[in-house]
Amino acid sequence: MSTRPFIAARVEEFIDRRVEGLLRVLGWREKVICYTGYGTSESVRVLGRVVLVPKRARSGLGKATEDLIKRRGFRNFFSTAVVRAAVTITVGDQVVSITTDRGGYIDARIRNHGLAPGWRQVRVRSRTSKVSLADVHVIGDDVDFGLISDIDDTIITTWLPRPMIAAWNSFIRDESARQAVPGVARMYQALLAEHPGAPVVYISTGAWNTHGFLSRFLKRHGFPAGAMLLTDWGPTNTGWFRSGVAHKADTLLQLTRDFPRISWVLVGDDGQHDPMTYANFANVAPDRVRAIAIRQLSPTEQVLAHGTTTVLPEEQQAAADTPWVVAPDGRGLLAGLRALPDVL
Repeated sequence: MSTRPFIAARVEEFIDRRVEGLLRVLGWREKVICYTGYGTSESVRVLGRVVLVPKRARSGLGKATEDLIKRRGFRNFFSTAVVRAAVTITVGDQVVSITTDRGGYIDARIRNHGLAPGWRQVRVRSRTSKVSLADVHVIGDDVDFGLISDIDDTIITTWLPRPMIAAWNSFIRDESARQAVPGVARMYQALLAEHPGAPVVYISTGAWNTHGFLSRFLKRHGFPAGAMLLTDWGPTNTGWFRSGVAHKADTLLQLTRDFPRISWVLVGDDGQHDPMTYANFANVAPDRVRAIAIRQLSPTEQVLAHGTTTVLPEEQQAAADTPWVVAPDGRGLLAGLRALPDVL
């Protein structure tokens, strides 16, 4: 059996390298974009991407125009990756050298970091870029509670995946017009207030390109800061597209390995596959799930999600022996969780 990447992945890398070479000739420079990571006393996970950006004058009018464009969703999806870039990560006195993947992504685990629990920053730079600071949430060894949250239609109303509406929301609409699901931010704040130092991890099948927008959205609507684990759209080493369900399932299992002491509250919605994914995970690792909280979409949102006003049959299954709460908003979900014995 061949060990070579899928042909679409090889074609994508070939094109990316040619585009990268052309833009370098035109004077574009390397920039490290850092994503929010997490860690324990044993290791921290540093996430980011190396891209090329143009050198251009930063006049007042030019900057104002650029900032306006960036607020439109389509701007998030245009970037040029630096393929196989050399990167150094500095944590205290420790310097680690890595190489980005074929998409320019950084996903490094730094051991023996010596960072105390809490929000910390590490320094990341490529061969020719300026230093960028990556935020990582280091979780204490005594923490046994955590919160895992879906993003689309759980904390932010997206009306996915209907193509035209999704395109309008993601590419055209000004990001400040995007709406938060009522009560969910207060729910997360209340849960974390009862468990100081606990992590919240946001998981989505959305593209890494939207990380900046999502970070601003969380801050603007009062959601607690947390690591975001997104995905790279496009060909994989084994096929044309990556599976969103597989991405979430693999991420949940990875978090159980990274945080062996934590039992999680899983929050999602019934518009797509969250109930099925969470139920499967709870059946595999029942001691790692405190409860599952599912936001009920309205009939209109259900139609936009999958063409019917009712929940899909596959999404109605529950996990054996796992507390299960269903409500249309954060207020109802929080009340349901608090009514469960020995969960919070």
